[in-house]
Amino acid sequence: MVAWVGGLIFFAFVVAPTAFHLLPSAHEAGLVVGGTLRTLHGIGLIGGAAFVLSTAILWFRAEVPARVGFAICISLTAIMIAITAYSQYVILPSMENDRVAAGGAVETADIENPGRVDFERLHVISERLEGLVLLCGLGVVLVLSRESQWPETGKIRQI
Repeated sequence: MVAWVGGLIFFAFVVAPTAFHLLPSAHEAGLVVGGTLRTLHGIGLIGGAAFVLSTAILWFRAEVPARVGFAICISLTAIMIAITAYSQYVILPSMENDRVAAGGAVETADIENPGRVDFERLHVISERLEGLVLLCGLGVVLVLSRESQWPETGKIRQI
């Protein structure tokens, strides 16, 4: 979870701004950012599934009061996985189709080009979805950071 959240922060505040600042064109920066985002999504989907599975095992073994924290973590992570999968398999392919429809380089297409218009719309949605994934991830990290302060959390129920 921390790798996923850290990756989102690094992507949003380092990779994307640096790519758009240093690369010679927005098109090249977009290719780097899009490729990086696809990789980050893969990390999130695999890591998120592993996190849900391991947290579910802990949920079954924990005392009842501790289950609330685990349930919150599982729920937030499930939301993160769903949003990430939607972005990876719906939003990003649609943006790629729009990029091609706009002539290959969105920033050089006419401002009223339907491909560019739809690309820009999807880009805003993509940014908002990634922000929501980050907020959910920070919520999971926050809940996990409080876990040691709940006396019941450390107790493993004997099966």
